Amino acid sequence: MRPFYAFLALLWMGALWWLSDRPAPGGGLPHPWDKLAHFLAYALLGALWRRGLGRFAPAFLLAALYGVVDEAHQSYVPGREAFGLDLVADFLGAYLGARGRRWEAPEASRP
Repeated sequence: MRPFYAFLALLWMGALWWLSDRPAPGGGLPHPWDKLAHFLAYALLGALWRRGLGRFAPAFLLAALYGVVDEAHQSYVPGREAFGLDLVADFLGAYLGARGRRWEAPEASRP
């Protein structure tokens, strides 16, 4: 475990909470930029947890579950809503961020 990266992941989670706690008069970012923002935010979170924990599964689960919690929290903020597509973007970002460099094909399958 690398505590520094786990600490950065916790800080990023706090920043995401603070951002989703802000009322959004006017609707926030237009579609599809809002989905890209969700994807990138949770890709960073997944990558930080991966670096902090050293394993894909717990990093992905922490980032994805936080996406669920944050979307539920956001549904109670005036002017904000929780969308299923936002959650999909959160999950995809968390998955790819937590995957990290292991996205490459294994040595045996390379030509």
